[in-house]
Amino acid sequence: MPDPLNVITELARLIETRKRERPADSYTTLLFDGGIDKIGKKVLEEAAELVEAASEGESADTRPEITHEAADLLFHVLVLLTNSGVTLEEVVAELARRQGISGLEEKRRRGGKSGQ
Repeated sequence: MPDPLNVITELARLIETRKRERPADSYTTLLFDGGIDKIGKKVLEEAAELVEAASEGESADTRPEITHEAADLLFHVLVLLTNSGVTLEEVVAELARRQGISGLEEKRRRGGKSGQ
């Protein structure tokens, strides 16, 4: 099985290439051409589909659907990040910074409410 982090890194690089080169036959190009409105709608749609699949239960029957929807969401999040000029490395660095910090404490530091 391929290294999961390498697969995501390579996908992020491919998305960056698609943004630069804009091949006419690329779904990613269509997303970039639609801007944040189109990309954002796809992220929200895929997030909802993932939650819907997960809410159906965690049996062996739903795992493939959850996996499929999670992959779709990750792809569209990477497109959104690339469109916004944020690199995967920046996101990973933020996750690393948060290691060892309670999620509730992190929310308080950012001024968020702990129940959300």
